[in-house]
Amino acid sequence: MIDINTASNNDLDAQIVRIDRRQVGALDYKAFLDLNIPPRQCLLAPLLPKAGLAMIHAPRGVGKTHIGLGIAWAVANGTGFLRWKVPADVGAHRVLVLDGEMPGALLQDRLRRVTGASECAPPMPDYLRIAAADLRRDGLPDLADQNSQPFYADVVGDADLIIVDNLSTLCRGLKENEADSWTPVQNWLLAQRRVGKSVLVIHHGGKSGQQRGTSRKEDVLDTVLALRKPPDYQADQGARFEIHFEKARGFYGPEAEPFEVRLVGEQWQESEIKSGDDLDTLNSLRKQGFSVRDIADRTGLAKSTVARKLGADE
Repeated sequence: MIDINTASNNDLDAQIVRIDRRQVGALDYKAFLDLNIPPRQCLLAPLLPKAGLAMIHAPRGVGKTHIGLGIAWAVANGTGFLRWKVPADVGAHRVLVLDGEMPGALLQDRLRRVTGASECAPPMPDYLRIAAADLRRDGLPDLADQNSQPFYADVVGDADLIIVDNLSTLCRGLKENEADSWTPVQNWLLAQRRVGKSVLVIHHGGKSGQQRGTSRKEDVLDTVLALRKPPDYQADQGARFEIHFEKARGFYGPEAEPFEVRLVGEQWQESEIKSGDDLDTLNSLRKQGFSVRDIADRTGLAKSTVARKLGADE
């Protein structure tokens, strides 16, 4: 009989199976299949599993923090955000936002806008907690330094979702283009997952349109979201961008389709992505890092046509 421990991870009795490696070591396939491992649930379906890891990336000023706070509020009050819903049998969960970038007054203003536009609230105020570097004399410790990571144990506490906003300010020792430099951060992320916590990392996008730095960051992630400005974006439109799923573990089809959002006043508006096939649109997509194949898929043009118009190789 395999000795496993089934422990309650939160007030909603979400079950997490922990295997004591010292007792069981590696399992044969029959023993592994006999384990009573509960099906995976989502904190925010479908993009954020319980005990899951996700990333949102975008260039500066596109809307990463807007989306991060919207997700935080939805998970903390058990409702939903944009097209994503908290399953009825999951309910509200405790959220911690680690903010390493925003001035305190601006972060407060953005959160006030989120809460003011909502008809719901978390069960208790401590279901959403904020640790802001701007409010600490020495900021927040470097999360990429394994010697500094123990600081976060007490801060994280009983949070079910940790939002790291953002990677470059909270992981200052990280050399983004060096895969080995990512190891201490990845170890911390996996440690959170092993105890049943989810982590959403917010990161900057590179000039290629992908997340900035080594692709190794994406290896352990369940979901990767890219925020991109539409080809016809105008500066006076504020927070308007497209949401694209670059990695979607466990879901596909309509749930993984990209869509466009725009913040109008305090409310988000959603729409389907529309794209022309004129040269200005093609050039704009190319500058955002789209490949010839991606542009062809989006516009419906043949790859050879896109390549010819852009003077690019297929």
